[in-house]
Amino acid sequence: MGGEDGGDIRAEELAAVIQEIRGRVRARYPGTSISPYQIPLPDLMPLLHARDAAEAKVAAIGSVNPRAGGALNAFIQFVKKTVARALDWHVREQVDFNRNTILCVQATLEALGDMNRTLALFAERMNAEMETVRVEREQERANSAAILAELRRDFAVRLDQFERVIDPLSSQIEELKDMRAHWVEWRQAWEGKLATNEIQFLRSVADLQGAFQHRATLMEANFRDIVKSQHADYLGALDRSGDALQKLLWGEMAKSRLEFEKLIHLELRLIRQRRAAAGETQAVPVSAAAPPLATSEAFDYGHFAERFRGGEEYVRDRQKFYVPYFAACGEVLDIGCGRGEFLELMRAAGVHARGIDLSRESVAVCVGKGLEAEEQDLFPYLESLPDSSLDGIFSSQVIEHIKPDRLPEMIRLAASKLARGGVLVLETPNPACLAIFATHFYLDPTHHRPIPQALLRFYMEEFGLGGLEAHTLSPAVDSIPSLASIPEDFREAFFGGLDYAMIGRKLA
Repeated sequence: MGGEDGGDIRAEELAAVIQEIRGRVRARYPGTSISPYQIPLPDLMPLLHARDAAEAKVAAIGSVNPRAGGALNAFIQFVKKTVARALDWHVREQVDFNRNTILCVQATLEALGDMNRTLALFAERMNAEMETVRVEREQERANSAAILAELRRDFAVRLDQFERVIDPLSSQIEELKDMRAHWVEWRQAWEGKLATNEIQFLRSVADLQGAFQHRATLMEANFRDIVKSQHADYLGALDRSGDALQKLLWGEMAKSRLEFEKLIHLELRLIRQRRAAAGETQAVPVSAAAPPLATSEAFDYGHFAERFRGGEEYVRDRQKFYVPYFAACGEVLDIGCGRGEFLELMRAAGVHARGIDLSRESVAVCVGKGLEAEEQDLFPYLESLPDSSLDGIFSSQVIEHIKPDRLPEMIRLAASKLARGGVLVLETPNPACLAIFATHFYLDPTHHRPIPQALLRFYMEEFGLGGLEAHTLSPAVDSIPSLASIPEDFREAFFGGLDYAMIGRKLA
C-alpha cells in the first residue's frame, strides 16, 4: 500500500509539473498558431501618376496645340510654330531643368521602390522565421506527448535541460517583441523624415527655379547693356576714326598744296630774278670801285643753295643765334648776304644792315624784299670803306670759298673797318667733324678748303680781335641718325657739329 501511495504521489506531482509547463507555454504563445508578420508599405502609385503627368508636360513644351483645318488656322499654326522656334533658345534651359527634375523624381521613385522591396523582403524573412517558429511549435505540440512521456521517465534528469532550452527561447521571443516595437517607432520616424525631406526638396526645387529665372533675367539685361555699350563704343570709335582719317586727308592735302605752292613760288621767283637780272641791271647800284662783273655762273647757284643749303625759313631760324651779338650795333655789313635772311633779322631787330654778294640774282632777291644790297666783291668793297666805319661784320659760309692765301687779307680788312668793340662773326664748315667730308663740304664745287678753328682763331688774334668765342653748330647726329650708335665721347670728338662760328671783338 505504501508503494502504491508513493507512486500515486509521484504521478500527481508529475501531472502538476506538466500542467504548469503547459500554462507557461500558453501564457507566452497564445493561440494555436503564430500569425505572419506583415509591414504595410507606402503606396507609390500617386507619385508615379504625377511623374507621368509631368513627363507629358515636359514633352509638350515647345509643341503647338492642333487646330482645325483652314487658311486662318494654318496661318495661326505657322505663327505659333515660328514663335515656338524663336523662343526655343529661351526655354531650352528650362526644358533641361524640367527633364533633370523628372530624372530626379524618377531616381527618388526608384529609391522608394528599392526601400519597399527591402521592407517586403524584411517582412518576408520575418514571416519565414515566424513560420519556422510556428512549425517548430507544431512539431513541439505534436511531440508534446512524447516529451511528457520522456519527462515522466526521466523528469529529474531532463528538467534542467528543458529549462535551459526554454529560457534562451524565451529571451529570443522577447527580443523579437522588442524589435517589433522598435521597428514600429523607426517606421513612424522614417515616414516623418521622408515627408519632411519631400517638402524641403519641393521647396528647394521651387527656389532653384526662381533663382534660375532671376539669374536668366539678369544675364539677359547685362547682355543687352553690354551689347548696347559695345555698339555705342563702336559708333564712337567709327566716328573718331572717320574724323582722324578726314583730318589726315585734309592735312596731307594741305601739305601737298603747300609743297606745290612752294615749288610754283620758287619757279616764279627764279623767273622774276632772271628777268630782273637780264633787263633791270641798272636798278642794282654798283660801287664805282668795283671790278668788272664776272662771267655768268655755269649753273643756277640760287637753285643750288635752295636745294642743298635749305630754304629761307631754315636758314633764318639757324641765324637767329647771332642776333644778340649785333643788337647794340649801329652799322652792320653782311658779306655774302645771299637771299637776305640775316638782313631780314637785322631789320626786324631795328639794326641798320646792308649786304654784298657776287650773285646778281641773290642781290635782286634782296632788293625785291626792300633790303639794302649790292653786287660787289668783298676785297675792293672793304678797301673802299673808311676805317672804323662799321659796328659789326657778319659772314656765313663764305670764307671757305676764298683762296687760302687771301683769307688773312680778308680778316685784316674786316678788322680794320670795325670800330673799337665791333663784332666780327665768321661761320664756316667744321673740319673737325669728319662727316662734312662725306656729305656737305665737297658737294659745293666752289669750295676751296676747310679752315680749322685753331687757324681761324690765330688769324683773328693776329689782326687785333679778342674775346674770341667758338660755337659748334648743326650736330651731325641730327642729319645722320646712325651716328647715335657711336660712343658719345668719340662722336663728340670726330663727329660733332657740321659747322662752327668764330666770334671776336676789336680790341683797339
